[in-house]
Amino acid sequence: MTRERIIRAIAGSFILISLILAVKVNINWLWFTAFVGANLLQSSITKWCLMDDILKKVFKVKD
Repeated sequence: MTRERIIRAIAGSFILISLILAVKVNINWLWFTAFVGANLLQSSITKWCLMDDILKKVFKVKD
């Protein structure tokens, strides 16, 4: 699995988990959803993603 697919899977998982937490625990979990969405938008504009850097350094995941 490539880094790009892993990043998409992580982002999608974060969004779904935070939506579930917003419904079941506290509505303020939607701020986390907004944070993930803002980071996805930022990475599409700047072509830089922190999660990509983390995966490169920690897990040595291929391109």
